[in-house]
Amino acid sequence: MPARAGGEAGRLPEELARRLGTTDAVVVGLSAMIGAGVFAAFAPAAGAAGSWLLLALAIAAVVAYCNATSSARLAARHPESGGTYVYGRRRLGPLWGYLAGWGFTVGKTASCAAMALTFGAYAAPGLERPLAIGAVAALTSLNLFGVRRSAGVARVAVAFVLVVLSAVVVAGLAGESKITFGWFAYAPAPEPFLHSPFTADGVDGWGVLQGAGLLFFAFAGYARIATLGEEVRDPARTIPRAVGIALGVTLVVYTLVAATALHVLGPVPLAMSPAPLSDVVRESGAGWLVPAVGAGAAVAALGALLALLLGVSRTVLAMARERDLPAALAVVDPVRQVPRRAELAVGGAVIVLLLVADLRGAIGFSSFGVLVYYAIANAAALTLDRDEGAPPRPVPILGLGLCLLLAATLPLSSVLAGLAVFAVGLLLWVVRHRGLGAS
Repeated sequence: MPARAGGEAGRLPEELARRLGTTDAVVVGLSAMIGAGVFAAFAPAAGAAGSWLLLALAIAAVVAYCNATSSARLAARHPESGGTYVYGRRRLGPLWGYLAGWGFTVGKTASCAAMALTFGAYAAPGLERPLAIGAVAALTSLNLFGVRRSAGVARVAVAFVLVVLSAVVVAGLAGESKITFGWFAYAPAPEPFLHSPFTADGVDGWGVLQGAGLLFFAFAGYARIATLGEEVRDPARTIPRAVGIALGVTLVVYTLVAATALHVLGPVPLAMSPAPLSDVVRESGAGWLVPAVGAGAAVAALGALLALLLGVSRTVLAMARERDLPAALAVVDPVRQVPRRAELAVGGAVIVLLLVADLRGAIGFSSFGVLVYYAIANAAALTLDRDEGAPPRPVPILGLGLCLLLAATLPLSSVLAGLAVFAVGLLLWVVRHRGLGAS
């Protein structure tokens, strides 16, 4: 069994190089959080929460804060690759770590394929699949040259996307408002939203929670910082700082974009828009920005894909070290100090998915898996004591409860698909351990 990092039993035999500073870690987190979702997530969230979209965003931010705090404290204590897979295994037992790693790896591999298709759809409609395969191959090759180079590309992508979003906000707030701000302002409900809060005299709590669940996943990219814990310099200090900065910047950006979209479109048109931010600039009289919005969405999708590939490959590395995946995937390149085999395996798996399936509408289990992943992270944080840097106890308790609550608000198809994925993983776990016991 490999040695433990994080002060438990020395260095890992093939430990990755600690090359990321605070700025690099923040950029990786931002590239994952301010991805293509910011260009599309507010439409379905508005369909659920209506005029209470900002309240749904606030709830999502609270959940994200709890999860981020728990993850950051655990990452500082266990600065290894693998994120919640490592924390669950160390703090709760091998099975809980395995379930977190399994759900993350399977769900996020599918998310990689979906994000690659999203890039292709924005970059050249009609050529989505070949462009998606090319993007995965190119970014996987980039990652083989080292995490610093990947972080440098992510920095350029994040800067461009922030410039585009800033232009959308400025153009939108300069336009004429379509909604009177205030928690009492509601728009008439169109047919698809007869059971939405648009028709109520007060807030529809279930709709707001559904909206929060949809928006929460846009915040979930701070996990990429934790999964890269073995490659961050001075992790006990850098990871909590980087997570806090990335989450704070993302919350500000999302709040401004959501408020602008409500200001320009109003909740019903926002909910029905297939391209909300393009509609925002068009309605604001800045139609010339529409191509820039499309380019921003394509670049954001690439940045999110880059961060996803990094995160999944590091979780695969951690699982291979513990023999939950083939041990051959645990090899670290001695020159560039990257998990070359894990990265190639993840990139290859994504390309295979792109060749055989269109996963843009078939990854509901990924959402369910993310919430289970963070529920396990919060449960693991509850085992930290004060000397280990435990967060205030209400934080992981609230995070755990809200993760389970938001999971319950997901569409039934997503919940059933998620349960099926975890059932398959559990079956594989049982078969593997019976095999080990028999040997």
